[in-house]
Amino acid sequence: MAESSAATQSPSVSSSSSGAEPSALGGGSPGACPALGAKSCGSSCADSFVSSSSSQPVSIFSTSQVHDLIFWRDVKKTGFVFGTTLIMLLSLAAFSVISVVSYLILALLSVTISFRVYKSVIQAVQKSEEGHPFKAYLDVDITLSSEAFHNYMNAAMVHVNKALKLIIRLFLVEDLVDSLKLAVFMWLMTYVGAVFNGITLLILAELLVFSVPIVYEKYKTQIDHYVGIARDQTKSIVEKIQAKLPGIAKKKAE
Repeated sequence: MAESSAATQSPSVSSSSSGAEPSALGGGSPGACPALGAKSCGSSCADSFVSSSSSQPVSIFSTSQVHDLIFWRDVKKTGFVFGTTLIMLLSLAAFSVISVVSYLILALLSVTISFRVYKSVIQAVQKSEEGHPFKAYLDVDITLSSEAFHNYMNAAMVHVNKALKLIIRLFLVEDLVDSLKLAVFMWLMTYVGAVFNGITLLILAELLVFSVPIVYEKYKTQIDHYVGIARDQTKSIVEKIQAKLPGIAKKKAE
């Protein structure tokens, strides 16, 4: 009798245990962590999220960040970037690249070494064991995975291929008007190069990048009006030139 009662109880016990296993292994609500305790659950879920998201490459600057930067959405951040890059370009205009890079590295090393010595003296006086002051930064994993590297290279190759195709199209005169535009632009650039050097052009470009967008945002209506007039005049002149060039009118008629 004892054996029969045990036999009859065993299916219910096995079924209840088998039914409890899925819930214990995450068979409850979707997205729920395993029943490993609150602390271990949070850490395991965080680790799984980090491992799954770390395979995707993270861009340093997104389009929205660049947009906010040149439109002075954050005045302090934009002022810091604008001031730093402008000082660097002015330094390159006055000194050689080797001197500027050497001075920058010396300045950075002076700050980090002074802070390291200062923290060491404070720890010796207070007899504390805080450890290396830059330990949090030294432990940061900055290695670039092969997958992220290939993703960046593939994205760069798209732009490189477009540039090569455009260069071949212009120099082999696929469109005569576009090639003439390039010739005129390069002819004008010879005069620009006679007045300005490369560093001066970079300084002017930075001033324009950080000033033109904000000015255009404030006076968008008036600028669009005059730009539209200039575009119409340019379009009419180009059409007249195309009509007089041999082969262009025939090609459009076909």
